[in-house]
Amino acid sequence: MTSPNPNQPLDLLGGRTPAQFMKSHWQRKPLLIRQAIPGFKPPLGIADLKRMARRDDVASRLIWREDGQWQMEQGPFARLPKASEPDWTLLVQSVDLHHDAAAELMHRFRFVPDARLDDIMISIATDGGGVGPHFDSYDVFLLQAVGRREWRIGRQRDLSLQPDLPLKILRRFEPEATYVLEPGDMLYLPPQLAHDGIAQGDCMTISIGFRAPDQATLARGMLEAAAEQVLARAGQPSGPYGEPALPGPRLQGRYRDPSQAATAHPAELPDGLAAAALDAVGRVRFDEALAHRFLGCWLTEPGATAVFDTPAADGPDLAAEWPETGMLRLDRRTRLLYRGRQLFINGETAPVSASPALRRLADARRLACAEPAARTLTEEERECLTQWLDDGWLVYDPEA
Repeated sequence: MTSPNPNQPLDLLGGRTPAQFMKSHWQRKPLLIRQAIPGFKPPLGIADLKRMARRDDVASRLIWREDGQWQMEQGPFARLPKASEPDWTLLVQSVDLHHDAAAELMHRFRFVPDARLDDIMISIATDGGGVGPHFDSYDVFLLQAVGRREWRIGRQRDLSLQPDLPLKILRRFEPEATYVLEPGDMLYLPPQLAHDGIAQGDCMTISIGFRAPDQATLARGMLEAAAEQVLARAGQPSGPYGEPALPGPRLQGRYRDPSQAATAHPAELPDGLAAAALDAVGRVRFDEALAHRFLGCWLTEPGATAVFDTPAADGPDLAAEWPETGMLRLDRRTRLLYRGRQLFINGETAPVSASPALRRLADARRLACAEPAARTLTEEERECLTQWLDDGWLVYDPEA
């Protein structure tokens, strides 16, 4: 894998460059791309997905209609409906965490920042199966993998939902366009564009979804990060947002009230104490460094079902001797981001700065041991990479 080139035309985008797509369609309007991946072969078969749905470390859902009513059940599933039964759909979440080929497919969409990429969900359905007319709060690419699926889409102002259902089904869906997708075809939908996909015979659809945090989530995260920074600067135990401490004030002054008068209402909160609390909060630093710390740690947290493999016992000690050949690559579950000199991996701030070589590893998700950038790694950086190998976050392939 190489770093994406924003100006390279891609079949994946119908011959458009990523720069053109992001300017003309991203978060603006839908796009149908016939044969986005010509001759596409799915990373997993239908039988593979059914087996995944049996596992308790894989998130899955079964959706069907019974007597005209929508029904949903959470996995794992010891049994699934027969393939001959119509109108059911199996959804398997975060397949990229469990399968290398699925992760490689998701990485083809890295012309959008990694901070926005979420996961690959794969659905299999029998004839008539679907999840009903709905809208998503995030961008999504819908790639047809097996069989045919009809998509009806439309922009509508009325986003009210049918009550008392286990799914978010639109009350009044008014489609404006209809497309039938065959294997290799793909449909991009911006947020809140209503859509309804119905299987025409047995089919498989791959959804590449993106993160779109709301303001409440971002505000809460910033407050948590600020609180941990306050603790870290005061020399108290903190969480991942606090270590290491960023530059900022150490809030160690004690409350004093030499002008407090005797009170006839001892249960009443004093004005001075409330003012002191507000003054203390006003001294907390909310700046870009804090935002980068919060976002870097939060967005690199491994998925809830991510479990890293035990590394090989004979793995190299990169600090002691750098290999002449081979390739270092990030494990499919590893998330590595950077901003400025801060480097974030799997929910932590890395103990080393984001050097050019480590940025290259983050952008390309691999680093050839023989390339010049690798030769610039410091001893401290090599020790860090060795620790990542031991943690299963990084993999060394001597044959690559």
